[in-house]
Amino acid sequence: MTSNTQAKSTNSARRWTIAGLAAATVAAIGTAAAWIPAHSHERGGWGRGMHGQMDPEAMGKRIDGMVQWMLADVNASDEQRARIAGIAKAAATELAPLRQRHAEARRQSIKLLTAPTIDRAQIEQLRVEQMQLGDTVTRRMSQALIDAAEVLTQEQRAQLATKWENRRQRRHG
Repeated sequence: MTSNTQAKSTNSARRWTIAGLAAATVAAIGTAAAWIPAHSHERGGWGRGMHGQMDPEAMGKRIDGMVQWMLADVNASDEQRARIAGIAKAAATELAPLRQRHAEARRQSIKLLTAPTIDRAQIEQLRVEQMQLGDTVTRRMSQALIDAAEVLTQEQRAQLATKWENRRQRRHG
């Protein structure tokens, strides 16, 4: 392989890496409202009610805020922001029932592990169900990520990736 071919290959790989990082960041917008734990209104939190369900209005406001923050430095148009917020809200709405199923499984696992007799078969069945649930969630998150990434230009995705990498470096040194 010539040095020119190697340079092209390296640049292509770098572009795909940047695009992937940007897309992952955009996907986080769409799923955070459904999966990030939040406190209930009674405790001064972000919009979850007594049973862990997030109020749809509060969820929408939270997503709008996250979209504004994420796209603040990439010169996104109002149309781009609205489209990405719509993608994120649709994903969060679809994922909300799965979040409840995950919470129920967590309660079930505590019951199984604190029972007088440990039922390995039930615990294994619960584990398999949770792996399937996780696959469903990540599949939907990936769909939202791709949809949102397609709304942005390549330059905006690169700027977003840089912003996310800088944030990661500040948090993890």
